[in-house]
Amino acid sequence: MPVNKFPGRFITFEGGEGGGKSVQLARFAEYLRARGQDVVTTREPGGTPVGKEIRRLLVEGDKDKFDEVAETLLFYADRRINLSKIVFPALKAGKCVLSDRFNDSTIAYQYYGSAKFADTSVMDGLYKIVAGDFKPDLTFLLDIDPRLGLARSFRKAETMDIKELRFENVDISFHERLRRGYLELAAAAPERFVIIDASKSMDEVAAAVINAYERRAATLRR
Repeated sequence: MPVNKFPGRFITFEGGEGGGKSVQLARFAEYLRARGQDVVTTREPGGTPVGKEIRRLLVEGDKDKFDEVAETLLFYADRRINLSKIVFPALKAGKCVLSDRFNDSTIAYQYYGSAKFADTSVMDGLYKIVAGDFKPDLTFLLDIDPRLGLARSFRKAETMDIKELRFENVDISFHERLRRGYLELAAAAPERFVIIDASKSMDEVAAAVINAYERRAATLRR
C-alpha cells in the first residue's frame, strides 16, 4: 500500500511522448470535480514558477546539452520545489492532487531510456532526499507505441509557438527502451499502476481511466 501520510490523494499520469497525459489529466480532473472533489493539478517539470524555468532548460534546445547527471539533478530540484510548494500543502488540506509525471518518469527516462546509469541508486538516493517515503496512491500509465506517440507529438508541436521537442529528437531506440522501462515499473507495482491503452481515441482513453479509477477507488486510502 502507498505510504502517503496525508489525508488527500496523489494520483499521477505517466507514459512516453504523445500518450496524451495532459489531456487525460484535465478530463479526469473535470470528472472528479463534477463529483464534488477538490482537485489540484500540477506537472513535472514546471508545476511552479521556478519549475517553469527548469522545464525550459530541460525540454527545449539541443538534446545533448546536459550529461545524464546534470539532467537528473535538475529533475529532482524541480520535484522538491513542486512537492513543497504545491503537492504537500494540497494533500495536507485533504485535496486530490493530479500530477502530469512524477518519479516514475525520471526512472524511465534517465535509467531505462538513457541507458547511461548502471542502476537506479542515484535516482533512489535523490528521491529519498526530496520525498522521503512518500509515494503516489495511484498511477495511470498511458501506454503507446513510440512511433505513434512521436508522430502525435510532432503534429502537436506544429501548432505551438514554443517547441518542447528535446526528448522527441532522441533516437527511436531511446523511446523503445523507455516504453519497456515503464512496463517493467508497472509490473513491479501492480497495486499502484493501471495500464491504459493510449493508442485509442481521446474519449475511449478517458473512459478507460475513469473505469479503472472507479474499480480502484474503494481500495484507495481515504
